[in-house]
Amino acid sequence: MVDITVAIPTYNGESRLPKVLDKLRSQIDTESFAWEIIIIDNNSNDNTAKLIQKYQDTWNQPYSLQYYFEPQQGLVWARKRAVKEAKGELVAFIDDDNLPDNNWVAAAYSFGQEHPKAGVYGGQIHGDFEVEPPENFQRIESFLAIKRCGEKPILYEPENLRLPPGAALVVRKQAWHESIPDTPVLTGRIGKSLSQGDDYEISLHIHKAGWEIWYNPAMETYHQIPSRRLERSYLLSISLSCGLATCQLRMINAAAQQKPIIAAKTVFGNLRRVVLHLIKYRGKFKNDLVAECEMAFFIGSLISPFYWLMLKF
Repeated sequence: MVDITVAIPTYNGESRLPKVLDKLRSQIDTESFAWEIIIIDNNSNDNTAKLIQKYQDTWNQPYSLQYYFEPQQGLVWARKRAVKEAKGELVAFIDDDNLPDNNWVAAAYSFGQEHPKAGVYGGQIHGDFEVEPPENFQRIESFLAIKRCGEKPILYEPENLRLPPGAALVVRKQAWHESIPDTPVLTGRIGKSLSQGDDYEISLHIHKAGWEIWYNPAMETYHQIPSRRLERSYLLSISLSCGLATCQLRMINAAAQQKPIIAAKTVFGNLRRVVLHLIKYRGKFKNDLVAECEMAFFIGSLISPFYWLMLKF
């Protein structure tokens, strides 16, 4: 019997997976429970399959390393496949560019045992930058799945879209099966697409079913941020994409009669934010990338109801 499954969705992760697997092979305090590692290859066209086969050929750990190929492109489909194949009641997702601390698996397992009503929980995700990020980057670091909420466990606030990112997320399989629809609203990243919000959708569905969403600071990971992800074009694109997901996320658990009100509030609330941001940073955007990214997020949020309608009809 397996207690917890560590699932790594990957797309063309040949160069990134070795570091993650090396970190997982260095885990401590795992003697009291059974666990496994599964790789979900999301239609890669590099040598990911051959790489994992080489690992499997020499694998001599007490926990297994399994490989599954998921042909349907999209992170959401890779996660669904992971839950299907996982033998553990807890499924600990970790991205292939996110390196776990040496007690991450133990911290994930023990928190799940101590909080049986926790349907989803995440931990601290630190940024490990190839180059120095821009000044005041902490204001937009959440767009790159960097999350730090202090040193004490807290309940997240799904009603305010304050939720854990999917880069290092533990899901209780029972909560998933009770909550997650067959067809998701948001499909997540597909290849080089920067579509956002699919990880928040998981938490919103599970919260609606009555489960708790937690922050567990004992689970620490280090998100590898290459220099290209700090380039202006990338940051502006991902900021806009995060904004565009706003209305779709707010509609997930909304009653039909609430949806027009939510759409109107989203438009007018973000119109106000855009105007105030323009007044505050007028003439400074060219020299302040963080402020420019915040504006892209506000604009994305402003037009997100129209984007939601376009996708719906």
